[in-house]
Formats: sequence, C-alpha cells, structure tokens
Amino acid sequence: MNGVRAAPRVSVVVLTYNRCDEVRRTLRRLAALPGDPPVLVVDNGCTDGTALCVEREFPRAVLIRAGANLGAAGRNLGVERVQTPYVAFCDDDTWWDPGALELAADILDAHVDLAVLNASIRVGEEEKPDPASTAMAQSPLSDILGVGPELTGFMAGACVMRTSVFLEAGGYWRPLFIGGEETLLALDIMAQGWRIAYAPALGVHHWPSQARDHPLRLRMLARNALWTAWLRLPAGLAIRRSGYVLRGLPGWAARARAGRDALAGWRLIRRHRRPVDAGICDKLRQTWLAESGS
Repeated sequence: MNGVRAAPRVSVVVLTYNRCDEVRRTLRRLAALPGDPPVLVVDNGCTDGTALCVEREFPRAVLIRAGANLGAAGRNLGVERVQTPYVAFCDDDTWWDPGALELAADILDAHVDLAVLNASIRVGEEEKPDPASTAMAQSPLSDILGVGPELTGFMAGACVMRTSVFLEAGGYWRPLFIGGEETLLALDIMAQGWRIAYAPALGVHHWPSQARDHPLRLRMLARNALWTAWLRLPAGLAIRRSGYVLRGLPGWAARARAGRDALAGWRLIRRHRRPVDAGICDKLRQTWLAESGS
C-alpha cells in the first residue's frame, strides 16, 4: 500500500573501541541511509566517553555495553539483539553506500544457498580500491551469476550475512580476540553447507583509523592463523599451512614468538578441533594457490 514503509530486512552492527570521533562519523553516515536500517552499536569496553556520545547524539541507535573489550566477539552481542533476517557489519571506521543494504537483501533473498556477501571496499577520501577487494574479485572459485565469485572468507567490517547462520555458527570465537578472526567463522559457515561470495555491486567506505596497535595486531594475526589451521584443517594440511604462516613472518625471532603464542593454547585448540571436509579443503587450496600466484 502507498505510504506504508516496508519492514527493514537488514540491521547494522557497529563495533567500536575508544574511537569516539570516528564512530560518530560512521553513525552519521548510517543515519543518512535510505530505508532507516536498525543500527546497533557495541561499546566494546570504551573508556573515552563513546557510550555517552552515542546516547546523546544518536538516540535511535541501540547501544550495547559489552562491559569489557571482547575483541571481535563483541559483535556477537550485537547480533544476539538483531531482529531482521540479515545483518550487516561496520567497524567504527567503515560505512555502507546508500542502497547497498537493500541490494544485499535482494541478493540473499534470491540465492538461498548464499550466507555471506562481502562488499567492494574503497579506501580514504581518494576512494582507492582496497587490495583485499581486488584479490576477492580474482577468486579462482566459481562465479555466481548476478553476484560475483565464490570466496572462502570475508572481511568482518564489510559484509552482510544471514542472522540465523551467524548465530548457528556460534559467531566469533572469543579466544581469538582480534586479527584474522573471520577465517574460523567462514570455515564454520561453509561446514554447514553455505556459500560465501564477493558482491562488487555492494559498496563500503573505509577510512582507516590511526588508533591501532599495529605490533600487537600483527602478533595476534600470526597466532590466530596458526590456531585456525589447527582447529579446522586435517593434520597434513594444517602442518603445511602452519609452515606457510611461519615462513611469512619477518625472521626467526618472530616465528619463534608466534610458535610460542600458538602452543600456549594447544589444550584449548585440541578440545575444539573439528576438521572440515575434503570439499572445503579443495576450495581452500585453489584460493591459496591463486593468492600465491603459483
């Protein structure tokens, strides 16, 4: 009927930690989107007044206080409150193009085997293509007509997914904290029989924050890559992938530290180990081969 607004199909979960000015910019952009999507802001233990800022300036957003910095798992708190069939994610330095969320919902409505769509990412005021988007566009996996190529992963702050799939997969695993946390969730989603795709028609803006602890992030990326290999890959493939991760680190000191970090969680990893099947392993091999340029 004319004048009746359709119920939103996509909610947006924004994760933020001590970047008050940046999350304010992101929320202004989201508030201007057509369709008025529900926005849920997870305050991941901020100490810079972010919660008060959100309550005062964005009263229509749902504020969720994590109470502590949960890392990537803070997003789980937001998704638990989502009431739409699909959920989009933003970090506090990213936001969605007008119309992108509606298009994502249309794509997911039409493709019942797709669980996750990764957007095309443009960086900074210059709108430069993100190298990760370029790599996704060159995925060696099958192309999904009208969408884009199939993937074996996604980027946490630039994707839309089925809310039910996220919850059934368990969301982000809290021990990973931050750094490459998407890989484990992607494997768990694929293990349930779902597909992931790059959808270049969807647009996300990323103005990278300067408030980052780069050395800590790099250290956690290495540990988490090893953990994910040990958690989900068959033994032989896990060993080979571990060697690849370690060889990519800058020198023996970094490799030794990554090994120590990963081995410290071995009992936890062994308890949660569930190797994926041969079909998923084959897709991973194709993707890794393309990424290496071999």
